[in-house]
Amino acid sequence: MRTPTALAVLTATLCTAVAVPAQAAPTDTHLEGRLASGAQYLMDVPAAWNGTVLLYSHGYRPATAPVSAQNAPSPATLTELLDEGYALIGSSYATNGWAITDAVPDQLATLDLFTEKFGKARETIAWGTSYGGFVTTALAERHADRFDGSLSMCGLVQGGVANWNSTLDPVFALKTLLAPDADIQLAGFADQSAAVGAANALSAKVTEAQRTPEGRARIALAAALHNIPGYNDPSQTEPAPTDWNAQQSNQYAAVSGLLSLPAFSWRQEAESRAGGNMSWNTGVDYTAMLARSPLFKEVKELYKEAGLALRADLGTLNRAPRISADAKAVRWMRRTSALSGRLSDPQLNIHTTGDALIPVQAESAYRRAATAAHSGRLLSQAYVDSPGHCTFTTGETIGALRTLERRLDTGRWDASPEALNSRAAQADPTTEPRYVSYRPAVYPRPYDLAHPGDVRP
Repeated sequence: MRTPTALAVLTATLCTAVAVPAQAAPTDTHLEGRLASGAQYLMDVPAAWNGTVLLYSHGYRPATAPVSAQNAPSPATLTELLDEGYALIGSSYATNGWAITDAVPDQLATLDLFTEKFGKARETIAWGTSYGGFVTTALAERHADRFDGSLSMCGLVQGGVANWNSTLDPVFALKTLLAPDADIQLAGFADQSAAVGAANALSAKVTEAQRTPEGRARIALAAALHNIPGYNDPSQTEPAPTDWNAQQSNQYAAVSGLLSLPAFSWRQEAESRAGGNMSWNTGVDYTAMLARSPLFKEVKELYKEAGLALRADLGTLNRAPRISADAKAVRWMRRTSALSGRLSDPQLNIHTTGDALIPVQAESAYRRAATAAHSGRLLSQAYVDSPGHCTFTTGETIGALRTLERRLDTGRWDASPEALNSRAAQADPTTEPRYVSYRPAVYPRPYDLAHPGDVRP
């Protein structure tokens, strides 16, 4: 983190903080404390503040992780933006986990406290990464009067209902095809112990299946239902376009990660807030879903290589007993965690093309919502050709921020890959920027408040 010329570290409790001494006024200010909710907050304000405040929403943290505030995606981004005169603020949220009902009010309270201490900003921008991109979009939709624009990076912008439905599909396929006779629960967990036990049981079946061509083909099918790309981590070697086995190996690593935390442990935590299972696959046609996946060709070829009948396995999936949702839990998730697509101010979304945790197709889901809500002109989306989740460079991040600011200044989007790459290179001349022209496939099962037909499971 940047060390100001004369650092003032002020620690406070509850919603009060020690006032900045008069002699510290010409210096940069670093302020920490707690809100009334118990959430921690963090503020860095340069002496030569340019009048813009950036409210950062951090990504998902497991419920058992320490609660800590964050006000920028990375130390390098923080340093660069402070040097340029931006004020950077953010909170921890009062709790971790699926904490949207804490995150939104805690972020607004942080902004209120900043205004109280430093005055009203000339321009206020909400930005965030991953789950924080979802929080950012919720802030932009529900509290437009507080912001001038927003930047969602690798965001969970498909919303909560769609996210948990799409997370259910691959584990349903794995359990049905690899462990049809095993008693492995996929939703509606009583506690974390039950969720972890189910995760371990299914993971063992998947590990065993990966040793055979038949098992690998079926794992690829499950990955395709979640749109997990075949190149999804910077540590991987990029496979050739038709190297199906290498692609599947990379997907297997991502599927293992999905089972270890999001699909079971994180689901149970979200269910505990919702009051039951908020996901369903009743009425889902997995044959049609696979046909829409950009990974269909890979699955088809791996099934052929294994000597399996893809049509037979899809028939098995479509005939298998389905999982129904708890109506009360769906209502809670819809009320707290479904997005409307209704924007009043410009929003820029950026996403990596090789994201396995929040697949890039999430952007299609939000475009669908914004279009139906007549907000399409306010939304721009851009894509970085990179494997991994939120693997943006400092230049790519700041280039996106510059692009949003230009839209706020001119009233017109200039978000072409060429423009974004130029701004990214200016921000970080040492790293090659990677914005590309890209159009994501459709999200497997979108759900938003702009489509009345999405309401019922």
